[in-house]
Amino acid sequence: MSTAAPHADRAAPGALAVAFALASVYILWGSTYLAIRFALVSYPPFLLGAGRMFLAGLIMYVVLRARGVASPTAKQWRTLWVLSIWMVLLSNGLVNLAETEVGSGLAAIAVASMPLFAGVFAMLRGRHPSKIEWVGLIIGFLGVLWLNAGGELSSSTLGLVCLVIAPIAWAWGSIWSRDQDLPQPFMSAAGQMLTGSVWMLIAALIHGERITQMPTLSATGAMLYLVVAGSIFGFTAYIWLLHHVRPALATSYAYVNPPIAVVFGALIGGEHFTAHDLGAMAVILVGVVIITLAKARAAKPAVPAPSASSSEPAA
Repeated sequence: MSTAAPHADRAAPGALAVAFALASVYILWGSTYLAIRFALVSYPPFLLGAGRMFLAGLIMYVVLRARGVASPTAKQWRTLWVLSIWMVLLSNGLVNLAETEVGSGLAAIAVASMPLFAGVFAMLRGRHPSKIEWVGLIIGFLGVLWLNAGGELSSSTLGLVCLVIAPIAWAWGSIWSRDQDLPQPFMSAAGQMLTGSVWMLIAALIHGERITQMPTLSATGAMLYLVVAGSIFGFTAYIWLLHHVRPALATSYAYVNPPIAVVFGALIGGEHFTAHDLGAMAVILVGVVIITLAKARAAKPAVPAPSASSSEPAA
């Protein structure tokens, strides 16, 4: 995840523009979990991911090339093929698979643990957490253990396994990508989605997926919503925020999206949550907030370019 600060010589954006961009990231990314559940009515999990990623990646790639953005080099394409295994297939694909058995809000709560695993992987690669970050990691992982120890998630082995692997894969891909040669952020996202769609299609074939009847309009609408709102508009708003506001604010989606997903799941999807689920979410998010704020305090006032790896949530 990028720690880019706003450019000092760039005019500060208006409060309305920042609020609109934040609302876009919060609402669009927070709603993708429920949209996945609706799309799964007609589309099998990996075929859904393949279609979504291919359409979003193709649209972004064509628009970027039309605007003069360079295509990835051969070396960068090879890196994108590897990166998309972590960032697309094992993150988004497994969230899709998990939501065939567990609710969308519960999936969002589990995925909220991603920054915790990112902190562990960063530590293993020599970037040791501060004392405050250690506090956040311990609190957050206590929440993860609590979530996995009971409630709805523990009743679904498939959901449990998928929602443990997905944030780990996303976190590893985010950390690994920092040392790789990648295109600029938008082209990197497009490349990851295009290559990831192929991995998703292979997984769909292995999983024996096929569409045997005409998809419903609502399921197709949900899939297109994921393409346009989740993958294109949401990511665009996020990159804009990385260039114009402090990192702690731009990355606040990490602890805002899960509660929003829970609200969408309850109000629109008719999902029910126990005190166990909500308590675990609260503990996980406290840990994530501590880590995010600690990293923001430790960040130097340099202005590196935003990370070229996709920072879109696993949903």
